[in-house]
Amino acid sequence: MSRAPITKAGSERLRSELERLKSSDRPNIIAAIAEARAHGDLKENAEYHAAREQQSFIEGRIAALEGLLSTAEVIDVSRLGAGNRVVFGATVDLEDEDSGEAVTYQIVGDLEADIKLRLIAVSSPIARALIGKSEGDSFEFTAPNGVKHYEITGVRYVA
Repeated sequence: MSRAPITKAGSERLRSELERLKSSDRPNIIAAIAEARAHGDLKENAEYHAAREQQSFIEGRIAALEGLLSTAEVIDVSRLGAGNRVVFGATVDLEDEDSGEAVTYQIVGDLEADIKLRLIAVSSPIARALIGKSEGDSFEFTAPNGVKHYEITGVRYVA
């Protein structure tokens, strides 16, 4: 079984979520189930069924996070020393050569990818096109809406 790479910051984010689920969300949902159970007939008790569904989601997420974290390989990107070459963990500044729009992404493990936070999975098409390139290089990749052309304007490694 291969170990999935994850950044130190991503590992800390997932551990924080796991701690919140165990210490806050789980006890709250147990209390909500007890309160709903006290209302009587469970067959027609929507609060009870909603609380049980939420409990199922929380327990599933806890199990998933524990499994992911137990097999993940934490990589401290500040120690990689790859210079201006793009490797796992790099924060990359890009400029769209067609529109001139600037964007910044960090290449992270599949477990922690979140496009809203500009964290792209190492297995994504854009990350695969970036790996091995250096600052100043131009590249293209096929996005869902067509071929995109970018120039790498900056590469840095921050913890």
